[in-house]
Amino acid sequence: MSIRNVTVIGTGIMGAPMARNIARAGFNLTVWNRTRAKAEALSDVATVADDPRSAVASADAIVTMVDNSPIVTQIYFGENGVVEAAPKGALFIDMSSIQPAVARDHAAALSKSGHRHLDAPVSGGEKGAIEATLAIMAGGEAPDFAEAQTLLSAMGRATHVGVHGAGQVAKLANQVIVAVTIGAVSEAMLLAQEGGCNPAALRDALMGGFATSRILELHGERMVERNFVPGGPLELQLKDLENALEVARDAGLSLPLTEKTRDAFHTLAHEMKMGRHDHAAYLLWLEAINPGKRLGTGETSAPPLKA
Repeated sequence: MSIRNVTVIGTGIMGAPMARNIARAGFNLTVWNRTRAKAEALSDVATVADDPRSAVASADAIVTMVDNSPIVTQIYFGENGVVEAAPKGALFIDMSSIQPAVARDHAAALSKSGHRHLDAPVSGGEKGAIEATLAIMAGGEAPDFAEAQTLLSAMGRATHVGVHGAGQVAKLANQVIVAVTIGAVSEAMLLAQEGGCNPAALRDALMGGFATSRILELHGERMVERNFVPGGPLELQLKDLENALEVARDAGLSLPLTEKTRDAFHTLAHEMKMGRHDHAAYLLWLEAINPGKRLGTGETSAPPLKA
């Protein structure tokens, strides 16, 4: 089955540029979003549906990009759920980040109703969504992944990582690396400043060495500029860490770095009320537990030169 008609449900920070790239690749695009204005912003390249069921009526593939498991479940199977309205054989591609067990449940239920499913969460943030360079981790049947390759390639680089739910597990592994590395970059930059380094110069010096990473490049810059407008909202990072630790518990694993980092993000989201900040705001938690220390002030605790 060839995919020509694509519906995107969820056109927020990530979904909107992903949808635009799908249209740019030549697919016939329909969009729906709970806040209609966000969908209307794509009216130059897509048909804007009045409701989710009409949005999927002619879809070969339905892409969902929303915040969490309950929202995906509601969209699929709720009172106004789209599964019953979609053509038989339609391929549901959930690019949200949700629990692996829920993704497997969705796949089983969709199969019973005559549909197909890939869980295909992404990494790369808003920048990757805009530039169509997302890392896409897909779980599901190999033939379904092969059929979706052209569509997924419109948004980034897709890899088939395993069975249903495996895409979500791969995303959680990614998020563990991202979160712990954000913490490491925050600590390293504050340490360097207090030892006499210019934080921006430190970042430049480390790029290209063993410590280089996209986190140092992009989030390190955010920290230096104190720019915490969300590309990746902190509350979603916390959700992913909670999901990762749930999978770890089920597997009998202890992940101490992930647990400590989750605790910091939990404090930021629930006590410091910064859930809608970018996840680089880990720096603000670090500053909060180090009173008087603030990255980018130009003031350090470097020892004075001896006479």
